[in-house]
Amino acid sequence: MKPFGWDFPYASRRMPVLAANVVATSQPLAAQAGLRMLWDGGNAVDAAVAAAITLTVVEPTSNGMGSDLFCILWDGEKLHGLNASGRSPAAWTPEHFRGRSAMPRYGWDTVTVPGAVSGWVELWRRFGKLGFEKLFEPAVAYATDGFPVSPITARAWSGAAEAYRGTEVYGQWAAAFLPGGSAPQAGEPFRLPEQAATLKAIAETEGEAFYRGEIAEKILEHVRSGGGLMEAGDLDGHRCDWVGTVHGGWKDCTVHEIPPNGQGIAALIAQGIILNTRWEEFQPDSADGIHVQIEAMKLAFADAHRYVADAEHMEISPSEMLDAGYLAERASLIDMKRAGEPVYGTPREHGTVYLAAADESGMMVSLIQSNYMGFGSGIVVPGTGVSMQNRGAGFVLEEGHANRVGGGKRPYHTIIPGFVTREGKPAMSFGVMGGPMQPQGHLQMILRVLGHGQNPQAAADAPRWQVTGGKEVAVEEGFPPEVLEDLAGRGHGIGVRPQGIFGGAQLICRMDGGYAAASDKRKDGCAAGY
Repeated sequence: MKPFGWDFPYASRRMPVLAANVVATSQPLAAQAGLRMLWDGGNAVDAAVAAAITLTVVEPTSNGMGSDLFCILWDGEKLHGLNASGRSPAAWTPEHFRGRSAMPRYGWDTVTVPGAVSGWVELWRRFGKLGFEKLFEPAVAYATDGFPVSPITARAWSGAAEAYRGTEVYGQWAAAFLPGGSAPQAGEPFRLPEQAATLKAIAETEGEAFYRGEIAEKILEHVRSGGGLMEAGDLDGHRCDWVGTVHGGWKDCTVHEIPPNGQGIAALIAQGIILNTRWEEFQPDSADGIHVQIEAMKLAFADAHRYVADAEHMEISPSEMLDAGYLAERASLIDMKRAGEPVYGTPREHGTVYLAAADESGMMVSLIQSNYMGFGSGIVVPGTGVSMQNRGAGFVLEEGHANRVGGGKRPYHTIIPGFVTREGKPAMSFGVMGGPMQPQGHLQMILRVLGHGQNPQAAADAPRWQVTGGKEVAVEEGFPPEVLEDLAGRGHGIGVRPQGIFGGAQLICRMDGGYAAASDKRKDGCAAGY
């Protein structure tokens, strides 16, 4: 990875943080919680887990104790990948969903077993230095005593209130998260003591209470009262898995993603396709540069949406999807003069909160956890403050599809942590929150930092594009008008959209003697270090 420049060509509200120990998250209180663990003698894993736990309280619009989690980390000597996403209830058969035109978005028929708690436990047991209960102290304090809601979170909270209004789950969700009947405003304090009690139980039992104890009993009681199909065996049988990474080369660097069921492979496919084009001739914000990225991303999504599923059910392997010859074939489909409408290919057989943390010992962590759609399913387990994810909405109903809904399966997952190594050593932990924006954001960060040498804050600040379907492309304000006119002339359906749909990035780049940490201006968060 070549040294990056220190130019800041894009509008921004912040500068990178340069320090020997750093944490970057989407909410300042969570970043400080992680930094506190480092101050108290913990390592980057302690910091990351504490920040993740705190985010469930201070940014409930994106994640909670009912979330899933993925993590890539460098332990000082080796890279590891953890899949802590949950599986569907065993009783979920295709017949149960027959007659629907699509998977539901709310209610118990969207709730898969939450995996985040198991991820916290597993990361701490294998790599943590501090006591497990200590990692919960900031979150428990904020849930007990309250915290002032940050501006962008307040906006998302208000939007969630409108999204759930009129649904079958609105009453239970509102009882927990709409104090006084309305969403908290920016700066208004919010507290939910039930969360504090649940977090204490998780901390004291090292997660046992959540999957087999008192919290599990409350979850199952609510399942039965709501007509859901989750059973004790689904919770008790949950496990997270060390899965390594899938990866693709970028010059002297290697970009790593978690293997399917996550969509990170889409970023690697797009990256591999771009390397078979004349990308180096194009400036990062030019029409040619953006066109080739968009076309590569559409080709990558066509394959990912067709083939990515629970790893145990995939018909096409990741190695086949990333085969160099296949990626070259896909690249040949790009027409530099016009937008395409790609469909999936046929590989031949060959063989969203996000946070980053790093410490002075060299340990680096890339971690993401999410409820999926805001607060998730709208299901809130009474007396616990646990909002349940709606990851089941990631399944499809199509017969014969590898990602077809079924019992005991992990669905197609949008949340993906990213990591870069250079010659076998850690170089960058990074991620971009935001559903289908995530692999697109990963691609844009890779091109800007690794391809064009932009520093991590400049890369995070740059305007973004997002493929939204067919030839439609959403763009942020900030692109030169002549570039957008050029892209429209090639057949792209260009639409300028609000900043909120373009995700939020956090990046930590290793430097000689320390790190450069960046946090996205599109979120409330920050990078912190010492």
